[in-house]
Amino acid sequence: MNPSQTAQSTAAIESLLAFWADGGVDAMLLDVAVDRIEAGKFVPPPPPARLPAVAPTPIRPGQPDVGVALAKAQAAAAAAQDLAQLAEAISAFDGCSLRFEGAARQAVFYRGRPDAPLVVVGEGPGAEEDAQGLPFVGRAGQLLDRMLAAAGLTDQVFITNTVFWRPPGNRTPTPAEQLICQPFVERAIALVKPKMLLLVGGASAKSMLKKEEGILSLRGRWFEWRSTTGEMELPAMPTLHPAFLLRQPAAKKRAWSDLLTLAERLDRPERPA
Repeated sequence: MNPSQTAQSTAAIESLLAFWADGGVDAMLLDVAVDRIEAGKFVPPPPPARLPAVAPTPIRPGQPDVGVALAKAQAAAAAAQDLAQLAEAISAFDGCSLRFEGAARQAVFYRGRPDAPLVVVGEGPGAEEDAQGLPFVGRAGQLLDRMLAAAGLTDQVFITNTVFWRPPGNRTPTPAEQLICQPFVERAIALVKPKMLLLVGGASAKSMLKKEEGILSLRGRWFEWRSTTGEMELPAMPTLHPAFLLRQPAAKKRAWSDLLTLAERLDRPERPA
């Protein structure tokens, strides 16, 4: 290559580098250039088929058989003639694994008026509830109390949960755990004889209503709750959990709207038989 050709090649290279620099390219990734056009003419073979990974089913030591535990819960709940006996039956019940996994101290049954017109059903107790033996007494419970007071419902509620022992790490109770505790929840409702239910949070609404929809879809709507035996039917309204409202304050207006709707229906005069 003569000096003239060398100068032309150098100028061409400098011009190309300047073009790429203007386009934002300021680094070289490979030491050897790759002809992407030529490489694109070849289709790589598909990767070998792989079987989908299957997560192992966790095994919890000492986990009771759900059918046996449920039958035991049904018998214990049916034998309770009042709330005091029901509280004793729950405290003595050993068919729910949460009693041995999450609860540090005691069963958490209820607080509020024993003959309340409104039963509030939450998800499950947390650390503060486990310590005090009462549902909804932590930050979320304090917010719930303020909302109930603002709606004029303070002295009209019986508050409980779908499970009576704190889940480990405050996780959501499993459907099996809720199912085992269900006879106690239904017996409590039968003894209180309320006019309606307020289902607080998605875990409560799904368990009580046997629905798969999320709480944002369920909230603010009226449903008919039916007991397992079909002997009890009550209007039920799902609403947002106060723990969610503490994380998302903008959602409080929706929960407030739910409470106002419920309070208005609760205050309606009874229809003549």
